[in-house]
Amino acid sequence: MTDLPVQYPGAKKLGLVIDLDVCVGCHACATACKEWNSGGHSAPLPDFNPYGADAWGVWFNRVHSFEEGEGDGACTVHFPRSCLHCEEPACVTVCPTGASYKRAEDGIVLVNADICIGCKLCSWACPYGAREFDEDDGVMKKCTLCIDRIYNDNIAEDERLPACVMVCPTSARHYGDLGDPNSAVSQMVAARGGKDLLPELGYRPVNKYLPPRRGRNAPARAVAAAPEAPPVGDNKLLRWVDRLLSR
Repeated sequence: MTDLPVQYPGAKKLGLVIDLDVCVGCHACATACKEWNSGGHSAPLPDFNPYGADAWGVWFNRVHSFEEGEGDGACTVHFPRSCLHCEEPACVTVCPTGASYKRAEDGIVLVNADICIGCKLCSWACPYGAREFDEDDGVMKKCTLCIDRIYNDNIAEDERLPACVMVCPTSARHYGDLGDPNSAVSQMVAARGGKDLLPELGYRPVNKYLPPRRGRNAPARAVAAAPEAPPVGDNKLLRWVDRLLSR
């Protein structure tokens, strides 16, 4: 089985912070991920029977939507899900060939397709459903945190971000070093009470989720009735405008 790298205090832990308060479930992150990785590090990401009733394919990022609460307090929560790049990833330690591994330099969990035998042990071990089996290549694939973007010197520095972060229209996705307590993402997690997904399992995900703010879906206060517009009077222009807008 595969060993994990020794973890030192202050080591870099690159990951994502996802704000469930502002995610609108538009799937832009999922489609941008699919598009970028059609020619990236883990390319291709095939689709099978894409126009049929039983369509399926390889997606590194998926968005799930849930209804929460009842009555006036009910709301829809959109929940993006991808690899969480855990500090104690079971998908790595269960791998018999070392194909699934965690990088010491930045904490990113990757798959070496050259030595993956497609046994699927990692997908069974991952409780988050983050592993995707490519039946065309016979290997397991997963989110790479866009290592071919974030370390790409041919891309403008301000664009060296995961594709999913680049395209989010509501800024619900944030990228940075969660091993640095002074980084913007770490401070965001501290301020908003960021959460691990299934912390009781002990895998210590690097990625964090910011919970929806309390009361964001509270019933709106009754709006006072607007005062009646003053009479148009004898002004011919105003009477003409009034007729035009009343059609």
